[in-house]
Amino acid sequence: MPLSLFEMAQRLSGVVGGQPECGGEGGDVFARVAPEHWRTAARALREGAGLEFDFLRSLTAVDRPADGRIEVAAHLYSYRNRQALVLKTRLDRTGPRLASLGGIWPAAIWHERELWEMFGVEIEGHPDLRHLLLPEDWQGHPLRKDYLMPERYQGIPTRRPSPAAGTEASGMAPKNPPEAP
Repeated sequence: MPLSLFEMAQRLSGVVGGQPECGGEGGDVFARVAPEHWRTAARALREGAGLEFDFLRSLTAVDRPADGRIEVAAHLYSYRNRQALVLKTRLDRTGPRLASLGGIWPAAIWHERELWEMFGVEIEGHPDLRHLLLPEDWQGHPLRKDYLMPERYQGIPTRRPSPAAGTEASGMAPKNPPEAP
């Protein structure tokens, strides 16, 4: 049987040593904990009696430069209770670090590689922190709002046409489609 948001918050508060921020945003129920309680809260959500969030749907982040933070969100689901929850934490943009959840949900290992690569979040205790989507010698973290895309990578242009605008981002003239007969 699904737990109420209040019941989940009560169970988490006993584990993380204080009341987590809980609520709902855009239809998602969430619990926000301090970064130092990230792994402890995740383990409680996975293994805690009545919680049993056994599925990690995704692990992602949002760069919030105006706040000087990166917000990390683990989207969880309990098949037993048919209930979803987003576990969140806020990291300082300068040297963001977070404990790995790979020992709790093995699928987190792939998501954490993407967090490190795209946002620069250092994942402590990760067994294989290396590039996943970008070349090994790529510089910077492309999903940060202040990231400036290089014009070229190893002599290859990094820009391509924008179909929506009808122009090419690299400054080349747009190609016109052939005339209809």
